[in-house]
Formats: sequence, structure tokens, C-alpha cells
Amino acid sequence: MKILSNWLRSYLPALTVSDRQLADDLTLRGIAVEGVFELNDGNGSLFEMDITTNRVDAMNHYGVAREAAAIYDVPLQPLDPALPAPAAGESHPVRIEAKDLCGRFTAQVIRGVTVKATEGDIASRFAALGQKLISNAVDITNYTWLAMGHPTHVFDLDKIEGSIVVRTARKGETIKLLDGTDKVLEADDLVVADEKKALGLAGVMGGWDSRVTEETKNILVEAAWFDPSSIRRSSRRHGLHTDASHRFERGADIAAAPAANALVSKLLVQFCGGTLTGAMTDVLIPEIEAKTTKRAPIALAVSEVQRLLGSTTDGKGITACVVEQYLRALGCVLAPAGDSAYAVTLPSWRLDLEREIDLIEEVARVYGYNRFENTLPSFSGGVVELPYEAPERAVRSTLLAAGFTEAISSTFASEADSQTFAGSGVPMGNPLNEEAGNLRPSLLPGMVTMLATNLNRDVNDVRLYEMGTRFTGSTAKVVEEPSLSLGATGGARATAVVSEADALFYELKGALEKLFARFRVTAPVYAQMNLPSWIEPGRGATIAIEGQIVAVLGELASAEAAKRKLRQPVWLAEVNLAKLFAFPLRTPVAHEISRYQAVERDFSFVFPDAVTWAAVEAAIHGLGNAELLRVAPVEIFRDAKGKAVPAGHYSLLTRVVFQSQERTLRDEELTGWSAEIIKTLEGLGGKLRA
Repeated sequence: MKILSNWLRSYLPALTVSDRQLADDLTLRGIAVEGVFELNDGNGSLFEMDITTNRVDAMNHYGVAREAAAIYDVPLQPLDPALPAPAAGESHPVRIEAKDLCGRFTAQVIRGVTVKATEGDIASRFAALGQKLISNAVDITNYTWLAMGHPTHVFDLDKIEGSIVVRTARKGETIKLLDGTDKVLEADDLVVADEKKALGLAGVMGGWDSRVTEETKNILVEAAWFDPSSIRRSSRRHGLHTDASHRFERGADIAAAPAANALVSKLLVQFCGGTLTGAMTDVLIPEIEAKTTKRAPIALAVSEVQRLLGSTTDGKGITACVVEQYLRALGCVLAPAGDSAYAVTLPSWRLDLEREIDLIEEVARVYGYNRFENTLPSFSGGVVELPYEAPERAVRSTLLAAGFTEAISSTFASEADSQTFAGSGVPMGNPLNEEAGNLRPSLLPGMVTMLATNLNRDVNDVRLYEMGTRFTGSTAKVVEEPSLSLGATGGARATAVVSEADALFYELKGALEKLFARFRVTAPVYAQMNLPSWIEPGRGATIAIEGQIVAVLGELASAEAAKRKLRQPVWLAEVNLAKLFAFPLRTPVAHEISRYQAVERDFSFVFPDAVTWAAVEAAIHGLGNAELLRVAPVEIFRDAKGKAVPAGHYSLLTRVVFQSQERTLRDEELTGWSAEIIKTLEGLGGKLRA
């Protein structure tokens, strides 16, 4: 937002610091000035401000001036919206039907106005701010929120039929807004209406039919307080973000409505002529007032302020006088409550203050964080490593080395995804939306979403993993467990041993086996019994270690893939880390690289289909040869016609590598070892090919 320094100084006549110094000091107190631009002809400077969303009270000139008054301990001029005595006449009637959404509504009638182009100070200040001029009546309402931060609105009184009624819209009700658009309203939209029609979308934008034009002679001035969540819903639903909604969404000052109405009315009489008619109508809902302007006082002890803030660089320190000075300057009312303690009544414009620590932070902020000594808090004890720190490091290093990238997905899942990937989920009482109604019972929904997002952006070769928490149980008792999900799609290539269709399975299986090898466990056992429904039939397996199922992997079922519009196969795996982390980590052992040449021997056998590679590998390793370095499949061949290889059989080319750490291997040794391997494989039912 933009602030004029000369406008600020009109509220601070005793302020003597330069604009640059003022900007720096405001920024150090959290009222950030991102740029200072000097204006021509001695008109001061233009401040480009970045006000945080919790400080709606500072989104105006008077609010920033209040901050400066507190920093420099100078008097702050009152706004002085005092009105002249109104002419005889009745106040305009107001009825609030939506009492939970509108806490206050004020209305003032002004008759005999002249609506024309804006001139004078308002026009010059708008020009400096880059604010669009509309007409004197409308510009005065904009001038008021720029001055004091509270949005107001003016209606053409002659277009209002009967009382002002603040109510929720009727479903399907339509209204034409000031921007010329027609909106169809929902039942929870809040509107300002008369007895027959809606006049405006409350807190967002006024209506076209009741707007003030050059023909307008009589005006009704409105200043109100609306519920922030209601304004936020309507603003987002209708795609409207206005100056009014920006402030009402963040919590306006309910006590400011009469003052804002009076200031607008005073300026209208001054610049548009006309006469105030009847007293200002002010309808206030006590229940809303109790939650805003009449909040219970907060107990504040100076000793607690000093304990938390510590020592300062100027030697004076934070005394009771300093605490009183800053909090009173910010609008708080302090009543003594014992020795150096206070009961602090909060100002109506600071809804972000709720606890004692908030007040302590305000004291520190206005005093200046740069004026406190740099000290470290006292600490006794040592740094304690979390129980799962070491195994989690092992998971990350292993999967990163295997080509997987770590990702993070949402903690929430839809009911449908919870049913698909885990059978049930833990529903939340106040979900963000239907797609995030459950705490995730599995990490797989998030993994599928991340893979789909990559595919939709033409990233077709993806390897991801995520470590996180999954939630089971019920809403009354939620059970949290550490979990690991892996996802892979695209990029896999066929080899002489593995077809392209199965390549991703073996890649994912290999990554999991590398991970399991980091722990002191026996070889994993794969089974295709009781697979979850998200796995394509025959395209997955459960993985058991020492009798416990610790993981499941498989290809995403074609029906699920089609539902998510995935255009290529996706393979997933999920590991129960609680079960895996119950096993100790394996201590890495380094071996010196042999200086002697390795020797390879290839063996081509025909095996029945019942003989698996795991059986072949185990049989060769079972010979206990100390010089055996590794065993690997090189090529698999099946003859569909049954000529070269009989039906129900396959040909396997196996490569065995021998290497000694101490000497060069001799031919007679290699011949003997080869004979042992041939004999062993023949014992499995294999037949050596010529």
C-alpha cells in the first residue's frame, strides 16, 4: 500500500525526524517501508509499504501515524469526526437479520448534496497516491479508508425502498455490482438490502442500481462491521478482491464504524453541501461486541517482560515506565494489578493481541529489536539424536544413490483415495475440502498425485520417494506410523534378461533390496497372496522379512490409472518403516580391491519353468567357493515353437566371476569349479547346452 509522509505528519505535528529516518524506524518495528520516493514541490515522500495481514490497523495513514507516535513518544492528533447538529428528521431505520455476520451497522442521511468532480486536498492527495478519482461523494469514502482504515459506502437515498436490511441472500438472487457485472448469489452471501432488493454485496462491493451519480441529491452513508470469514467466502466465490474486502477479511475495528461514518458525513457536508437529517442510526449486536471491543483484560507482569526480553544495549532497560509508555501509545488501557503488574484492556483495533506474550512482543517491537543485547539462552545437557535419525539417513542415501528424488506430499487424502489404498482413513472434523477430508492412511495417494503431476507436465521419466507419517485408527484415537513410499514411471529399458514391460518392477525391486541390505536382515521373501486392490492382478508382490510383511510393491491397476488419466505404467511401493527400523543397521565393511585379474565363465542351461533364478543363484553360492565374486543372469530365451527349447522350459545364460585377493587363478582350479557348478545346476533339473 502507499502512504504519504505529509499526510502522516498532519497527525503528528511534533514529529521532527526526516522521512528517510521515519521509514527506517518504522521498518525496524515491523511496519515495513519497502521504498521511499520523494515528491515534487515540497510535498514530502511517498512510502511503499508492506503491511502484514495481521496488522489491518496499520493499513491506513492514521494507523501508521499511531505507530510513529509510539516510537518517538510524540502526541497523536485525534481524527475529530465531530458532526454539526443535524436538522430535524427521522433517522433511517436499519434491521440486522444476520446477527452473527453483521455486528454493527451505522447509517446517516444527508439531503441536498451536489455530486461533482473532486477538487482541493483530496484530489491532490489522490494524485500523489495514484488513486482514481470518481466523484466527490465516492472519493470521500475512499479518502476515509485511506485516512483511518475503515471502509464505508454511500447509497443514493432515493433509490432505497424502506428500511436497510442486513441479511443473507436468497439462493439464486441476482445483483448487478458497481463494476457492471451481474452476480448470482448463494444462500450464505451477506447482502445489504432494502425491503425489496439487494443493494450491495456486504463488505465487498456496492450495487449498481443504488449507486451515487451526478443526479443524486440525497445520500445515505453506511459504515458497518462484517464477519471476516463471511466476507472472505463471498469475495473468493465471486472472484472479487476489493479494498473493502481486503480489510474486512482481516478483521475490521467494530468501534470505528460510527467514527468512519461521521468523518464521511462531515466531509460530504463540507465538500458536497447538503444537510444532515436526523441522528445517526447505530445498531450494535452485543454478542459480537463482547468478542471484539469488550474482551477480558490481560494480566501483564513487568518482571515477566524483563525476564523474556533480557538486557538492552542502552543500559536503561525495560522498566515499568517503558512498558506503560509503549502500550498506552498503542491504545491499551493499563490498570494497576499489584506490584509492577497490570490488567491491560486491549484496543478494539488490535484483534491480533490475545495473550500476555503478545503484549511483551509489542513492547519489544516498539522499543526496537536492535536495542537488545545479543545473548544466547542458557543450555544444559547435550544434543540428543532422534531414535530414527540413523536409519532415516540410510534410507535417504540408499534411494538417492539408486536414482530416486525425495518429495513431500500432503498429509491429507480424500475418502476415495483412503478406501483405494488402505481400505479406510481417519476422517477430520473440519476438513479443508472434500479432497482433503482424511488424514492419509497411506503415502501412496500423494505419490500417485505427484507422478501424475509430472506426467501432465511432460516429465515422463520420474523416480520419487517420500518418507512421512501415515495415520490409522479412529478420530478418537489416531495411530501414527513412519512409512516410505516409492514411485517410478517411464525410462525403463528392456535387457537380454528383463522385458520392457517388467523393467520397472525389477528396478523398484532392486532399489528395495539395496535398502533392505542396509539392515541386518535375512533375504526378503516375495509372495503374490492377498495383494491390495490397487495392484494390477499378477503384477505385484508382498515382501516379508523374517516372517513379517514389511512392504508391498506393484503396478497401479489399469482402472485406477485410467481414472487418473495416466498415459503410461506406474509402479508403486510402500514400506512399513516401523517394522524395518526394528532391525539394526548393518555395519559397512570395506574390502581392499584385488590386484589380480577376475575371470569370467559362462554357463548355458535349459531349465524347466519351475526352476527360478533365485534357486540357481542360491545353488551356485551354496558351493561355498571363497573365490566366487558374483553370479549374474546374462540372457533368457524361450522358444514359442518349442524347437530350440522345449515347451515349458527356458534357456538361461549365467555368468560367474571368480577373483582371488591373494594370487592369480590357475586353469585347473577354474576347470574344477566349473565342473562343480555344472553338476549343481544339473541337480536342479538343468541340461547343459552344447
